[in-house]
Amino acid sequence: MNTFEIILTLAERFGLMVGLVLLFLTIMPVRRMQFTGESSRLRTFLVTVLFGLLGILGTYTGNAVFDSVANLRAMVVISGGLFGGPVVGIGAGLIAGVHRILFDLHGFSAYPCGIATAIEGFAAGMVALRFGVGAMNWRAAAGLAFAGEAMHMGLVLLMSKPFPEAWELVKLIAPPMLLVNAFGAALFVEVINLYSRDRDRRESLHAQIILDIANMAVSYLRLGLSLETAAATAEIIYTRVGVAAVAITDTRDVLAHVGAGADHHTAGREIRTNATREVLRTDRPAFLHSAEAIGCNDPACPMTAAIIVPLKKNNEIVGTLKFYGSRERPLNVTLFEVAIGLANLFSTQVELEDIQIKEQMLAHAEIRRLHSQINPHFLFNSLNTIASFCRTNSERARELLMDLSLYMRRNLDLSRGFIPLGEELEQVRSYLAIEKARFGDRIQVEDEVEEGCENWPIPPLIIQPLVENAIRHGVLGRERGGTVKVRAWRENGHLEISVADDGVGMDRATLDRVLNPDCVDSAVGGIGMRNCLSRMEHIYGRQFAPKVDSVPGKGTTIVLQVPARH
Repeated sequence: MNTFEIILTLAERFGLMVGLVLLFLTIMPVRRMQFTGESSRLRTFLVTVLFGLLGILGTYTGNAVFDSVANLRAMVVISGGLFGGPVVGIGAGLIAGVHRILFDLHGFSAYPCGIATAIEGFAAGMVALRFGVGAMNWRAAAGLAFAGEAMHMGLVLLMSKPFPEAWELVKLIAPPMLLVNAFGAALFVEVINLYSRDRDRRESLHAQIILDIANMAVSYLRLGLSLETAAATAEIIYTRVGVAAVAITDTRDVLAHVGAGADHHTAGREIRTNATREVLRTDRPAFLHSAEAIGCNDPACPMTAAIIVPLKKNNEIVGTLKFYGSRERPLNVTLFEVAIGLANLFSTQVELEDIQIKEQMLAHAEIRRLHSQINPHFLFNSLNTIASFCRTNSERARELLMDLSLYMRRNLDLSRGFIPLGEELEQVRSYLAIEKARFGDRIQVEDEVEEGCENWPIPPLIIQPLVENAIRHGVLGRERGGTVKVRAWRENGHLEISVADDGVGMDRATLDRVLNPDCVDSAVGGIGMRNCLSRMEHIYGRQFAPKVDSVPGKGTTIVLQVPARH
């Protein structure tokens, strides 16, 4: 056999090996391994065995030449080392090399061939360890294969006896093995890269679909699983995924069914399919490929395949998400992955319902706590003031009673979610009217509200405690009193609210104590001030934390920023 015939034989076997690798990747996808130790030991072991077996197969791809064999082992173990790192490289090299030695295939060059194979795998693994994913390129693979096979030929000359036969062997097989292994390793690595890029593209498409659907359905799912939210969510999925039907259930009934089969899979009625009951029982996603496996009790049901994934809340099953396929719209593994991804996201959103409820309960409890702090002392002082006016100015007493009545009536209804700015300002004006009656000219009030801001939704009981703090701990700290200014305006798409006084102000240490979440509001800095500031930060995030500026002897200014709510 001459050199050209050896090259043709190796090229033919190379094509067969690439076909087998592609078939394997299709049947059992192997993700690109990371070189940071994050891959599981089992995965590393399986990939090592895979490339080791392919290396053994590479031994059998050549023909006997001078009691030796031209082969493609280097191409495989070098690709394995670049793909999986030192463990895979040396492991695959040892598997293929030891096989070559133990079975002593075709005589005198067994030991140098086996040793060279192990060294090639280890060298490729070390390159992968040094350069990471960047080592998986055709130039590195071709260079390593060429250098490795040159080393291989050198070992054959050094270790094989008799030397004349070793020399004749190397002269004949060196050119084809250098050429085919270098070219083959480069092409082999590019085949793996091509598959990986295709898989990354498909996973990116899956993620895009999942995030698009989740983004549109999130506002419904945060309200929990109900007939209305399930119907809206199922409709969103159905229009974007392209399956025969989409259904959502709880643990007993169908909540929504959009698409084929809606005539008998009716929302609000009991689950009809045995497969759904089985998924609810076992907590395992199911991919069913026949109508019999689905188990619908309607003989005319058009469903021929189904994907059923459990939905959970706090690790408990609360329902299922189902994709149905028909002969016209079959299901596939990609849709199965999409369904699992959506179910995971939906489960998280459903859990947020409980969190939102708890937050609302805490917010309402906090407002009630503020009421318990504000109402007793304020009501006592207000009634004393009104009683004094009853003897001297009955008309003024009547007006103050109206202000107090308005103030208390709004207090009773402040535990609801958000209120218009105008309502909060009316609350503030009622409070100020009573306080001005108590303290006379010592309290001056100015308010300036930009037109159109009155309907802006804000959390209740946010401004009034700040105004009270400005009066009690600001302007009344001066013998002559002072002025409290309340302003509201729009800026950069947000509502800006400012409460400022020209009272005694605070030094840095006092201000730090006021802003400390562990301090007691009534002991330092006034009732509700710290509470209002922390509530704003909690509701809108740290980027909307209120700004407080205070200078001893000059006063304090607090600025709230309220984003728009849609």
